[in-house]
Amino acid sequence: MAKAKKSVRKTPASRKRGARMLLSMSFMPGLKGLRRRSVPDIAVKASDSAAKVMAMKPECVSALIRHYGEAIEKSSREGRTFSFLVNVGPGGDAVAVPVEPTTSKEMENDGELDRALAAARDRGRIRAAEILSGKDMRSADELAKLLHTTRVTINAKRQNGQLLGLDGAKRGFRFPVWQLDRDGKPYPELPALRERLGAPWTIFRFLVQPHDELDGLTGRQALERGQGDALLAAAESVGRGDFR
Repeated sequence: MAKAKKSVRKTPASRKRGARMLLSMSFMPGLKGLRRRSVPDIAVKASDSAAKVMAMKPECVSALIRHYGEAIEKSSREGRTFSFLVNVGPGGDAVAVPVEPTTSKEMENDGELDRALAAARDRGRIRAAEILSGKDMRSADELAKLLHTTRVTINAKRQNGQLLGLDGAKRGFRFPVWQLDRDGKPYPELPALRERLGAPWTIFRFLVQPHDELDGLTGRQALERGQGDALLAAAESVGRGDFR
């Protein structure tokens, strides 16, 4: 394999166009008896700071050129793509790591993973549709009648977290009727749950699942029993990722 020698010097250039690195390279074949062959100078544009660092690290530039040449040689010889990854450290040291091409088996495994993820998403959509079509779900119009208000008001309360609305692609937003207390008003803890948990489906899951911090009660049961403080403390722990 040919070894490369080069000198790197910085040539003048305007700041707007960036500095130019002039690479003067001559290649010396590794086999004895072969003549030395000169290669024309190569000018490469670079920023002032990059040119300065490259001038201070000529051995790194040499290594990159060597790996690039080897990749071209292998690609031409075998008729396929060769890749290498360059890791550059804070001090400017560069390490080139070969990247192995993806095998047909790996591609097959990737395809299986994609199919599995697609199937999981399909199951999630089916489960979400089942939840949204449940007897305890109400449309915005239906909930507006229960609260003696308008659909516009219901959607406004959903947007600011005063009501929990779950988005369904075909059925629109649906509202669990059990988020209303005995007086027919939304539980006052709902906006605080929005702050701690964020997404509506996350809030819904929290409310229907049992929690150790609530002595095995679901979030919904804690609301119904007036344990608002304990509920919000548990939600804050979930939001921090303390437990699942």
